[in-house]
Amino acid sequence: MKKILYLLLAIAVISCQEEPKDYVTFSGKIINKNSDSIVLRTRDYSKTIKVNEDGTFSDTLKVDTGIYNFFDGSESTNVFLKNGFDINMTLDTKEFDETITYTGTGAEHSNFLAEKSLKEEELLDMDELSTITEMDELDKAMENIKTELSEFYASKTGIDSSLTNNAVKDIEPMLKFYRSYLADAITLKKDLPKGAPSPTFEDYENVDGTTTSFEDLKGKYTYIDVWATWCGPCKAEIPSLKALEKEYHDKNIQFLSLSIDDDRSHGGSWDKAREDWKAMIAEKELGGIQLFAPNGWQTPFVREYKINGIPRFILIDPDGNIVTPDAPRPSSEKLKELFDSLNI
Repeated sequence: MKKILYLLLAIAVISCQEEPKDYVTFSGKIINKNSDSIVLRTRDYSKTIKVNEDGTFSDTLKVDTGIYNFFDGSESTNVFLKNGFDINMTLDTKEFDETITYTGTGAEHSNFLAEKSLKEEELLDMDELSTITEMDELDKAMENIKTELSEFYASKTGIDSSLTNNAVKDIEPMLKFYRSYLADAITLKKDLPKGAPSPTFEDYENVDGTTTSFEDLKGKYTYIDVWATWCGPCKAEIPSLKALEKEYHDKNIQFLSLSIDDDRSHGGSWDKAREDWKAMIAEKELGGIQLFAPNGWQTPFVREYKINGIPRFILIDPDGNIVTPDAPRPSSEKLKELFDSLNI
């Protein structure tokens, strides 16, 4: 009789146990929300989730285990999802990456991804790394970053091994990319050193129909923004550039934007390239001196400054000499520090 009772009790306990969830519960709260919805997506998956007026959201999803991109309408981050997880996310869009936290079942994996992003951003600070002037110093910096990242990933126990293994595997190619970029910058500054006469140009088309030559710029510092209408990173700098122009409008500096829009990027038409250039200047209400490079990437001034990627920023002194062929971006505090050091 006792055996029968124990058997019945065991069956009752088993039958009362909750079946494992075959879905993810993903919820959270966004402070200073950018949109009325968020999107979770991979190459093969996309799910839009409504965000309430108070910034809260919640949904259940059936997913394949892996990393999903979270997009709030303005910025994005990565989360790790697996059926059975119950994750709650909080963030403040005013400090997007710095405030992302996850709680709940499975949260530790997404927290790792958030910490990883911040760690890489901290170590690969381009404003800081761009001050390196010698190749051996660059190699030493890259080796130190490799060591610190490796130790950081190794310290993260209890994290899904696919995340940590991929993070370790990605160190070498990631640092190879950064080293190549920074090595080119070092070479550029050696080939176009501070104080050397700048390459020049004559009679470049101005947006108002007139022309501007390099000689016309002398007498003030000139901050040159080499850009194109199709360039996302270029357009991302526009608000900071406009703010900078406003702040320094009565100082000893002028701001010049040189578009390298060409026929190849505008359906084979130079006329279309010019139309799009003028339309964006009007749409974005761009100030300063707005010039059109006559031969796009192949324009001599562009080639002489060894410009193979944009945006590129150049600073020229009042005498027409190079201050730097690779100046900080408008969004960087390093640029104001440079201006202050020159008493602009």
